[in-house]
Parts: sequence; C-alpha cells; structure tokens
Amino acid sequence: MHFPGCNISHLAVAASLALWVQTGYAAREEHTFEVSVSIPTHDFYVLPVDPGFVEREQQMNWNLVNGTLEPLRTLFDVRSTSGAVSARLGHEPVLSNGRDLIALNVIFNNQPLLLTNTVVVPDTEANIGYRVPLLIEAITPDAGFSAGEYFGSVQLVFDASFPMH
Repeated sequence: MHFPGCNISHLAVAASLALWVQTGYAAREEHTFEVSVSIPTHDFYVLPVDPGFVEREQQMNWNLVNGTLEPLRTLFDVRSTSGAVSARLGHEPVLSNGRDLIALNVIFNNQPLLLTNTVVVPDTEANIGYRVPLLIEAITPDAGFSAGEYFGSVQLVFDASFPMH
C-alpha cells in the first residue's frame, strides 16, 4: 500500500513516536493523603498511645466459642500539672442494630465511667504523667445477644481539676 507524499521512513518515525508517547505515561502513579499533627500542651493531655485509636472505627470481635463480644483495650498517656484528672461519659455508650441494644461498660484506669465526673488519675500521678488502660466491654443482654450489624459510639470527656489550697 502506498500513501501519497509519505515514505516508509516517515511512517516508521511516526509509529515509534506514537509508541514512545504511549509508553511514556503508562507507569505513572499518584498518591494523595492527609497529614496532620496535634501537639498537646505539657500542662494537660489525655492521649491514646495509638493515635489511630480515636481516628478509626473500633471493632469488637465476636467470640464464636463462648458467644460473647471481646472487649476493646488500649492505653492512654495522661498528664495534668494543675491537679487530678477526672472523666465522664458524654452519653450512654450503647451499640444498636436498629432494634436491639447492647450496653457497654467503659473503664478508664480501673474506674468505671458514668455520666458524672469520676477522678481517674490522682494529682500525684497526673503531675508527673501516667499511662493508664481503657477497657470497653459489652454487657450481655438478659435475652442474650441477637444477630445483626451493630454500631455505636463512646464519648469520653476529661477535665483537669485545680488543687484546693
């Protein structure tokens, strides 16, 4: 086949140029992600040791052998130079599937949390900094656990107390 005004060398150059342009962009990758930092004051902080703990959904695992939910466990670093640290729940912690509820016990530094303030780290330990456990466990309903997909949230509120003089 013959193309007017075109010879074999022009076609070869055009084909190699097209191949070069095509392969030049075939290996490109791009990644975009968010970066942030929260730098606490040295006077007061209550931070999870694993910063991703509060940033991602936590899953309570179902134990098939004994028919219970495995508790969530993590550690927090706590410091308050102005006095003891108290904590409370922001709302009742429950999991729901739209019909059924599963109540949760929330225990911070071995202190069960309620909707009212409870001292969780005394001033002597809070002043120097302290690492404490958080435990969240399901309360087995009277009728047992019902099948379903459950979701909920736990809100922890921490306050620094000021020492009495």
